[in-house]
Amino acid sequence: MRVPTAIKLHKASKTLALQYSATESYALSAEFLRVHSPSAEVQGHGKPILQHGKQQVGLEKIEPAGQYALKLSFSDGHDSGLYTWDYLEHLALNRERLWSEYLDALYQAGKSRDPDESVVKLIL
Repeated sequence: MRVPTAIKLHKASKTLALQYSATESYALSAEFLRVHSPSAEVQGHGKPILQHGKQQVGLEKIEPAGQYALKLSFSDGHDSGLYTWDYLEHLALNRERLWSEYLDALYQAGKSRDPDESVVKLIL
């Protein structure tokens, strides 16, 4: 388990910055963290529930949860699920792949990141 040496919430850019060393840092968007929440509401007890319309979501606050995790509170009211150090590192290290898979899942479901629109798939 690696614990970040510094954690910063950037409300304006809607990102959470994790610093692991002088040369290793990651910035995770609030939207990315929200759609990959470890909560039962999102993870669905083993069958993840696709989150959509979260493009504008922000991070309101972060709180330590013991010595092993963070509790994140989002602007859409979601604040359940604990982001363990291992899970945060997993998200940081696999961000590009996870984001690509998420975007593909949205497309396949005919959903959008934008809370005010849905994507209509064309059948050829």
